Amino acid sequence: MKTIFLALAIAAPLLIALPAHSQAPQKVVAEKSHIRFAFKQMNVPVEGSFRKFDATVSFDPKKPEATKAEFEVDLASIDLGNAEGETEARRKPWLNVDAFPKAKFVASSVKATGPGRYEATGPLTIKGASLNVTAPFTLVDAGGTRTVEGQFPLKRLQFKIGEGPWSDTETVADEVTVRFRFVIPSTK
Repeated sequence: MKTIFLALAIAAPLLIALPAHSQAPQKVVAEKSHIRFAFKQMNVPVEGSFRKFDATVSFDPKKPEATKAEFEVDLASIDLGNAEGETEARRKPWLNVDAFPKAKFVASSVKATGPGRYEATGPLTIKGASLNVTAPFTLVDAGGTRTVEGQFPLKRLQFKIGEGPWSDTETVADEVTVRFRFVIPSTK
């Protein structure tokens, strides 16, 4: 079931610190941005995304340590390309969106790791479980926008995604790869 992995994708938007040209808060341009996830079910690759998320970021590439970034993902907006799988993913064993409608990431630290390369670390909260994650990302400033792209691994069982019989990692792999792309207006 593709729905199993949707929870994993949640983590992606939550964990990346989107840059803004200055320390003034910027909103992510949702229609040009995405949060996607990939995992294996019965050793077959499955991909999905979340249609609704929001992020506010204050970022100065010259002072990445001063970054303020917060991301929220509407877990009910999971997109697996399959209505049955999406319904299952929203249920209690997986994302339990009735009790936990949002996933959230707050960057507690951001550091430069090379030219145009950064790493954001902070708590990711999904389904009531909160764990620190680290997400490497790149930043490209061009054409009046800044584009942040990256990916990170997530262990779904650490966030209680796929409980009960779904905790069997032979059926659904524990590791989920979260990929993100966030576009924000440049303040140049």
